[in-house]
Amino acid sequence: MFYYLGLWLQSLDFPGAGLFQYITFRTALAFLGSLTIALIFGGTFIRILQRLQIGETIRDLGLEGQMQKKGTPTMGGVIIIGATVIPTLLFAKIYNVYIVLMLFTTIFMGFIGFLDDYIKVFKKNKEGLAGKFKVLGQISLGLIVGLTMWLHSDIVIKPTTHKQVAEVEVSAVNYVKTTQTNVPFFKNNDGDYKVLISFIEDEELKSKLVWIVFIAIVIFIITAVSNGANITDGLDGLATGTSALIGITLGILAYLSGNIVYATYLNIFYIPHTGELVVFMGAFIGALIGFLWYNSYPAQVFMGDTGSLAIGGIIAVYAVLIRKELLIPILCGIFLMENLSVVMQVSYFKYTKRKYGEGRRIFLMAPLHHHYQKKNIPEPKIVTRFWIIGIFLAILTILTLKVR
Repeated sequence: MFYYLGLWLQSLDFPGAGLFQYITFRTALAFLGSLTIALIFGGTFIRILQRLQIGETIRDLGLEGQMQKKGTPTMGGVIIIGATVIPTLLFAKIYNVYIVLMLFTTIFMGFIGFLDDYIKVFKKNKEGLAGKFKVLGQISLGLIVGLTMWLHSDIVIKPTTHKQVAEVEVSAVNYVKTTQTNVPFFKNNDGDYKVLISFIEDEELKSKLVWIVFIAIVIFIITAVSNGANITDGLDGLATGTSALIGITLGILAYLSGNIVYATYLNIFYIPHTGELVVFMGAFIGALIGFLWYNSYPAQVFMGDTGSLAIGGIIAVYAVLIRKELLIPILCGIFLMENLSVVMQVSYFKYTKRKYGEGRRIFLMAPLHHHYQKKNIPEPKIVTRFWIIGIFLAILTILTLKVR
């Protein structure tokens, strides 16, 4: 909204109105706005949750300090969603297709998580929303995002040449609608999902089928990352802090991809209009940090599935839009470890039960953060160490831009 107001004021030669044309300025305002909203209204929202007795139901797993969290207000993800959406509407170009997709993702995934929390809290059903409905929601979001990337005329990329190529040659490269993506650790790192169906000889058929493959991959990424964020949300501040680190990194990548000078220098795809995503990410990071004020140990509020599913969806869709989805295993390594720990634990338990007659475990408890709790490591120390790992992974992700 303020971007368009700035355009109008600039036409009237109003002093300072031109500042709203700068992505960095609007990103800073979005960050400060979301942080302020989360800090000021977060406390009020928590008191409302307490009055309504919307508290977390704790299943006794024998973890130290676990039962002290019983009754802590949940559904705090509403704070994150509100503090992200409002500043984005105020400071971003709301007619930008990427911004529309991110706002839709935030609200849509947040709504699915809200339904899950509502059933748990008000219907007293610990299972929450049936898993098949969560998966259906994730598939639906993947279809919408994938089809929009396929069909919307504004979603194109401009393959950039090596940094040593003359500027006149760079400007001559055409914008294309493609399923290409950046492949980390390779010098000429433009991969194409067409390689997955290279056995098809008919090029016209291949060009259509590759988008179906691409949409399937988008669905898988959204499902995996949102579930990973959901599983990681088990200790005070763990998912919040980890997601903030991921968000900062994605914001940097979006800024570089949306600037033709930097994209050309780094030999990555230039994606027009994605620079606007930095404004959204500024709001998202501000919302997470503001929420962390109340969610740090000992937590005054939990985000619930309302927050964790929304966070996972945001990270997944954002990475796909800037064609950095292949960096997710590195950048979202915490989510990946948490997910794998559960898969490994369950698979090994079933295997040993079938083979030896009794189930055995790899970890003391899954997901991974509970394993360390079982080792009597204090919760704040576990969270801090996971954050340190998250910082390492974030820097490694940035390094992939040059290490090839």
